[in-house]
Amino acid sequence: MTNELWWRLGCFFSILIIMMLLEWQHPARQSPINTRKRWLANFGLVFVSSVVARLTIPLGLTAVALYNQQHGIGLFNQLATPSLVAIVLSLLLLDIIIYWQHRLFHAVPLLWRLHRVHHADAHIDASTGLRFHPIEIVLSIVIKLLAVSALGVPAIAILIFEIALNGLALFNHANIRLPNAIEKPLRLILVTQMLHRIHHSQIPSETNSNFGFSVTWWDKLFGSYKGTATKADPELNIGLVEYPDAKQNASLLGVLTMPFRK
Repeated sequence: MTNELWWRLGCFFSILIIMMLLEWQHPARQSPINTRKRWLANFGLVFVSSVVARLTIPLGLTAVALYNQQHGIGLFNQLATPSLVAIVLSLLLLDIIIYWQHRLFHAVPLLWRLHRVHHADAHIDASTGLRFHPIEIVLSIVIKLLAVSALGVPAIAILIFEIALNGLALFNHANIRLPNAIEKPLRLILVTQMLHRIHHSQIPSETNSNFGFSVTWWDKLFGSYKGTATKADPELNIGLVEYPDAKQNASLLGVLTMPFRK
């Protein structure tokens, strides 16, 4: 796993650049606030979160996975599960865990104070997929560390999952609208931009739906899938009603202090 960082960075920046180029050429919606101001806040939040996460939890998930494998820690290491089976099951189980983590951050008021930083964005584009408070990022890493250790997830599965997690977050937050001929069949499997924009609607019943970041299976299985919103996609109101000041919610200081403001 010596090239893990380059694989992750290469895939991340490739997908980010592709999504931003598509947004520039074929935007689905117009931003109500200055794009540069939003990007400074959203990408600045990525930098702050990365530094905080590195200082708080210096061990990487793959390093923990390799340690677990060497010491027989975790379900799949205890059962000596065939590699391919362990990888496939790990990807599915991690995906379900992230789905329920997302629902938990909506359901628990204290956690919602952190997660609403993501939803308070008055516009939605690829940068929104990176807009998470540093404390939420740290808690998410802790949850994944516990899952990786309990399951004995192989290191290669973590690499695949983390690349997919970041790449699909950029994809389904992108400010694009796929043609119906592509979007309709694709949403049978993947969370599309139109589906995820429903999750960013200002209507609570729509905000509390479509929690999946990758496939639509878990939302359908656990009753949180919503295929259509009250309004058509172009007219959908994005953000949170309780945060009407779009400019304040698009500043780095504003998003960092948001969980601690009433």
